[in-house]
Parts: sequence; C-alpha cells; structure tokens
Amino acid sequence: MNNEKPTKVRWMVFASLFALCTVNYIDRAVISVCMPAIEEELQFGPELVGVILSAFFWGYTVMQIPAGWFADRFGPGKTILGSGILWGVFQMITGCLHSSTAFMIVRALLGASEAPIYPASSKLQSVWLTKNERTRGAAIVDAGSPLGTAIGGPLIVAFLAWFGGWRGALMGAGILTILVVLLCYPFCKATPDTSPRINAAEREYIDNALKDEYKISGDANQKLSVGLTRYLKSFTFWGMTLGFICYDCFWYGLMTWGPMYLSQVFNVNIMTIGTSIFIVFGVGVIGELFGGFFIDHLKEKGIDPNKIVKWSFGILGVLMAIAMYFLSNATSITMAIIYLSFAMFCERWVGCTFWSLPATISQRDDVGIVAGFMNMLGNVGGAIVPVLVGIIVMATGNYYWAIILFLAFALGISFFPLIMNLNKKVGADILKA
Repeated sequence: MNNEKPTKVRWMVFASLFALCTVNYIDRAVISVCMPAIEEELQFGPELVGVILSAFFWGYTVMQIPAGWFADRFGPGKTILGSGILWGVFQMITGCLHSSTAFMIVRALLGASEAPIYPASSKLQSVWLTKNERTRGAAIVDAGSPLGTAIGGPLIVAFLAWFGGWRGALMGAGILTILVVLLCYPFCKATPDTSPRINAAEREYIDNALKDEYKISGDANQKLSVGLTRYLKSFTFWGMTLGFICYDCFWYGLMTWGPMYLSQVFNVNIMTIGTSIFIVFGVGVIGELFGGFFIDHLKEKGIDPNKIVKWSFGILGVLMAIAMYFLSNATSITMAIIYLSFAMFCERWVGCTFWSLPATISQRDDVGIVAGFMNMLGNVGGAIVPVLVGIIVMATGNYYWAIILFLAFALGISFFPLIMNLNKKVGADILKA
C-alpha cells in the first residue's frame, strides 16, 4: 500500500480549465459590452443586433457533437489547444469588420471554434475526478463563465479606452485568449498516467475510484461505450437535456441582452453598465462555487445523489422565477441589480450541477459526445432567445414579456430533471450483460 501523501494535480488541471473558461466568457461578453458603440457606428437596429448576437450560438451549436466526438477520440488536450487558438484569431478578425453580414459570419465561426471547451472539460472530469468530486470540478470550470462575464464588463470598458474604441477592444481580447490558452495547455493535455507532476499516491487514488465507478476489472483500457442511440432512449438523458435547455435559454438571454436592458431601461452610461455586470456576475461566481462544493459535501455524507440533485434543481428554479417576477416590476437600477444578482447566484449553482451530470450518467468513452449533445440542444435555445428577445422588445417597446419568458425557463429547470435517475449509468445493464 502506498503511504505517500497524494498530490493535488487534478485540481491544477481544473484551475487551468477555470482560466480558459474565464477568458472564453470575456470573449463572449465583449460583443455585448461593445454593441451599443457598434450599433451606433454601423447603424444596426434591435432586430439586427439580435441576429448578430445569435449567430455565435448557431456556430457553437452545430459544432457541439463533433467537438465531443473529437475530445473522446483524440483527447481533450489537443481539442482545447486548437479550439482556443482559433477563437482568439476570430475575435481579432471581428475588430476589422464593417458590415452586418460579415459580423454574422465571423460570429458564427467564433462560436464554432469555442464549441469544444465544455465537452472537453466534461471528458477531463471522467479522467481526473471521482464521482464525489465532479460537482466541485464542474463548479471550478463553470465559475469561469460568470467571472469572465463579470470582469469582462470592466475589462472591455478599459480596453475601449486603452485601444481607442470597440475595434481595438476586440483585438485585445483575442490576443489575451491566445496567451491564456498557451499557458494552460500543458495541464490540459496530461492524464493521470502521463502527467509529470502527479505522484503515485494520487494516481492510485484516481485509478481505484474510477475502476470502482465503471466496474472495470483487469484491463483498465477496456472500451466502455454504449453509443449515442442508447442515451437518446433514456429518460435520464432527456431529463438532464431538457432542463439544460431551459438553463441555457435563461443564461444566454440575460448574458446577451442584460447590458442593453440596463442601458435602455435605466438610461445609464457604459461605465455604470460595466460595474453592474461585474456585481451581477461576480455574485454568480460565488453561487457556483458554493453550490458545487456544497453538493459534493452532501454526497460525501452519504446522502442519495439522486435526491440532492433533484431538490437542488427544484428549489433553485423556483427562486430564479421569483427573482424574475420582481425584476419585471423593478423601478430603479439598484433593485434591478439586486434581483439579477440573486437570480445569478441560483442560476450558476444550477449550472455547475448540470455540468457534473454527463460524467455521472455516461459510460467512460461516451462522456464527451453526451456532453456535446446536451450542450448542442441547450445552445439551440441560446441561438433563438437573443433573436426572440429582440423581437419582443421591438414589438412591445419594453422588456416586460422578455423577463416573463425568463421566468418560464426558470420553472422548466425545476420540472424536467424530475424524470432523471442518477443512481445508475445509462447502459449499465447492457455492459453488465
């Protein structure tokens, strides 16, 4: 038996993924923060802004399953490296554009290049983390999304000043992306078997936990896959995926239109918008990390994971809906920020819980493609909702019904996961037979 104290290399891997996810969402936030200036210079109307904001999600959505397959087939490290360099390049190109058509095309390409980050992260969960650590791992990675959005606001405002406008800000964000990707790649490319930083004790701890979870005996390299078709017949898969669609619609709707909502409803300047975004999404970071660590703590106490997850989704979804109801009647920017911050705290807790599920329900060699399929369908909502919000705002002249739409998505988060069964992996009966 190995008495050596295990290293913590697995958490260094997820810290690097956290950095990547943070810069990923800085890249996504930049267009929303810059859009008032872009809209003014290039004379884009609300409907056109909605289409441009949604173009990212079409590229992102289409590439989800190929990205998941690529992470399963060639490894998450190479997938992340190629993805990150490409999305930095497309971000820089965006700063050179002059027409709405070019914006739509390049935003779609940017979305396609960013697609692998979450499927690859889910794949790394199945390689590096035990089943009682994955919500924490998902929380660490996914906390980068609200943090990137939070610091993206003031950072891009600073870029606007430093680099002389929205074009320079976009180019600066692209350069930042490439630098961060190159720094994180050495951690993401490694596995417990290949990492030069891991010691034997940590490797043994991970190997024993994964062998027990996947019921591996003898050959640790045996193929563990039941094929995507099997998941498409599973109520657990669809409970996860339909709930995730509601989550993504809520998240991307607020992320893309939140700055415009604050600007137009409360008539505040770009500095106030940047500060507001920092507060709202900064609270989201706290919610994500708190939720991830709290849920894993309950699992380690021996509480049924099935009950933990379902109760979490049920309570948090209702709380998000209540926050949206109050937001629809907000009369000051202070109250709007309070309601948005509370909703974001709950929403990010929901997010890390969803991102722990692909590795929980899937066989080892299916995790990437299952995560990709879930994220693909979720991002169909991300592609549609910005356009839908633009149409609603244009038709009604206000944001009331758009906010009520977000309320409905929050209730969906409570409802759909009820049909999941997290006490066994999909296809376990086939492999056992």
